[in-house]
Amino acid sequence: MQPVQTSYTYRDLVERLFNLEMLAVPPIPGERSGSFSSFDRSSVYNEETRCYENWGANEDGGGYIRLEDSGIVACDLEGPGVIWRVWSALPGEGHIRIYLDNSEEPVIDKPFSDFFDKFSDESCPANFPNLAPILSRGRNSYIPIPFQKHCKVVLDKDWGNYYHFTYTQFPKDVQMPEFSGKFDKDSSIALAEADRFLQGRGRRRPQHQQHFDRTVRLSVPAGDKTVVLDHTGAGAISMIRIRTNLAQKTEEQQRNALRQMVISMKWDRVDKPSVWAPLGDFFGSAPGIKPYRALPLGMDELEFYCHWYMPFSDGAMIEIANDGPELQTLEIDIRIVDVMKEHTDKLLRFHAKWHRDEFLDLEKERYEAGRDRWPDWPLLLAEGPGRFCGVHLHVYNAWKKPEQDADTWWYGRGDRKTIDWWWGEGDEKFFVDGETFPSTFGTGSEDYIGYAWAAEPPFPMFDSAFASQPYVEIDGNGHTSVNRFHICDNIPFMQSFEGFIEKYKANQWDEVNRCLYASTVYWYQTRGTTDRYLPIELEERIGYDTLDHDGPKYNNDKLGDSL
Repeated sequence: MQPVQTSYTYRDLVERLFNLEMLAVPPIPGERSGSFSSFDRSSVYNEETRCYENWGANEDGGGYIRLEDSGIVACDLEGPGVIWRVWSALPGEGHIRIYLDNSEEPVIDKPFSDFFDKFSDESCPANFPNLAPILSRGRNSYIPIPFQKHCKVVLDKDWGNYYHFTYTQFPKDVQMPEFSGKFDKDSSIALAEADRFLQGRGRRRPQHQQHFDRTVRLSVPAGDKTVVLDHTGAGAISMIRIRTNLAQKTEEQQRNALRQMVISMKWDRVDKPSVWAPLGDFFGSAPGIKPYRALPLGMDELEFYCHWYMPFSDGAMIEIANDGPELQTLEIDIRIVDVMKEHTDKLLRFHAKWHRDEFLDLEKERYEAGRDRWPDWPLLLAEGPGRFCGVHLHVYNAWKKPEQDADTWWYGRGDRKTIDWWWGEGDEKFFVDGETFPSTFGTGSEDYIGYAWAAEPPFPMFDSAFASQPYVEIDGNGHTSVNRFHICDNIPFMQSFEGFIEKYKANQWDEVNRCLYASTVYWYQTRGTTDRYLPIELEERIGYDTLDHDGPKYNNDKLGDSL
């Protein structure tokens, strides 16, 4: 087990960018994470009525905490802590000024665009493609900014449009490294090594001194399930790699097979699985095989990989079920790390569940159009302690093509669109430990992932260590598959976590158009506790088909009320 740290070097912070083992360490009192963003400040919680007002407000480009001097205060945070991620859709020439530990002089004072483009005091462009990726217009920086007492970020006039500052706060007795805005040789090398490590994501296998690898070749009969692993004792799984013959199949066969097959995992001989998801969705892509490489998950036509760290104290059981009509053959590599039971007893357990429109015990009527919680759509409801670590979101947004041709691209730009098709305005909202107002409140679904302006074509596919879009239709009409993984910026919770993303479009919008969400959520929670998500029958997993030129084809009998 990783010891509770009371002092960090800059190199220690950089390691948190990629060390997946740290996600299994239980949070400690005083540890919390969240985000400052430019969300629309007209969205509020009314303490008297206990209702949310203007909850779907969407003027998210320029919100701020307060005005100060010539700019806006975008982030105001007590220490000790770290800014892990800075994102903007359109950073401009207006300066970003970062003040640390109540100093009157900023450690960073430069054009906001240069914040992403320049490193330290060098005149040449920055060169960390994996730590500061540009994802379909979105600018991201994962270069840590630590502080001891306080952090304030001011954005001056003409700074641009849209921002996120994602952070972690630590207990008061934790000592953070001093940050001057400049990087010494050791810190620069640590960042370069991390960038190189993240470049090798998926290609390199986890390194452990004491481990053993097991390769299993198995067949899963139609309508049956097969045990992949039945391991006794304590340890941790650090790698699962699955090879199939699906690359030889048609696209339709791949899509069906990867929803028909289900992977489940149980820890410590409990009856209910902690992991349950269709095979393709668990590995972060749908529908079918959509190649991408991220840090914890990825796939190509021949192999899927999982590098989540999954400890257990009294056995691990992995099964694959096949609800389809044909036998499926698989070859699976599993790496098991030797970890003493006295350590695994103290670690969190990995969970991953797939669902579609699962509100559990929420007052569902409050989330309907016209009610105070609309347009929130639940990603994860969990009880703590634990850590939220990310989501794969599969969106099926399909519409009948308009008869009117647009003057630009496929469906037009801005307010000149021939159809209002875009699904992704929805903000992420994360409520931690019973918060009435979320400590994370975003500015749009694509912003949460890390890209930007996705309603305007072209619509590319991309991947990176922490975020990816393995698939999108070339005109946006149909399937979209996106991932956002919280590694350094995981969200710890001591009592509860309620994660939502706004869903502006109904499951059926206009007369025949559809907008359906399916999510696979990844998180850790305390050993011995179970989550409330149940396995889902095949007819609910495969609830729609492909497109034709006139619009979406779907079977209403299959869709049912669950969609």
